[in-house]
Amino acid sequence: MASSIRVRAVESGGVTSLKTLVRHPMDSGFVKDSAGNVIPAHFIQVLTVSHNGKDVFVAEWGPAVSKDPFLECRFEGAKKGDKLTISWIDNEGESDSTIATIA
Repeated sequence: MASSIRVRAVESGGVTSLKTLVRHPMDSGFVKDSAGNVIPAHFIQVLTVSHNGKDVFVAEWGPAVSKDPFLECRFEGAKKGDKLTISWIDNEGESDSTIATIA
């Protein structure tokens, strides 16, 4: 199965810029389907970016975040060729992670 996470990480001048897109429905629990039934809440609760086993970015999300969220962050201390781990877990216990190499 292909990862739900797409990543691009580039280091320049000692700062790593990370852009990621996560495919997820991010249902709020307040929307109804065509039959008038409420679509249950299903959203990412925590997204984590780690470098060398250390968390460099942690996002705590809720139902207000839109479908297929895009995230951009920057951090110092990494170099080209280093590996980053990006992972998430949602309110239903589903999760995904991927490893990206810094260019």
